Amino acid sequence: MPKKGVFDSTIQKSNLLLKDIENEFEWLGSRNRAYSLLKAVIQTVRDRLTVEEAADFGAQLPMLIRGAYYEGWKPSKMPVKFNRAEFIGEVERKFPSDPDISTEKTIRGVFKILGKHIAKNEIRDIENMLPKEFGIFFRNEFL
Repeated sequence: MPKKGVFDSTIQKSNLLLKDIENEFEWLGSRNRAYSLLKAVIQTVRDRLTVEEAADFGAQLPMLIRGAYYEGWKPSKMPVKFNRAEFIGEVERKFPSDPDISTEKTIRGVFKILGKHIAKNEIRDIENMLPKEFGIFFRNEFL
């Protein structure tokens, strides 16, 4: 059996990540919805990180997801300072919340799933780069 190529591998990794998000929120068959939420969260956190940490985080993502992560990025304007409420508001602007699930819960869920798909130390680095009030998004799932 031939070895999987890079493209096949990134499709598989991306699909697994999105499927885990679908399962987390019981959005079965809603791959586009899972993708939209993931994109909203990772782009918003990217903008709050230093350029170096944003690049480190991006390197951990599957290649297809990495494209969405870097879409619209302006490294010369980073990091953007905003508090937890502004962070939630920005995610909600990009992904209007589900009436049954709070935006805060969706953010926590995305970080929980990311913790299963990228290096644990990278999630800790992100948490440590953010103000302490952002700790609620991490809830020790990665420790």
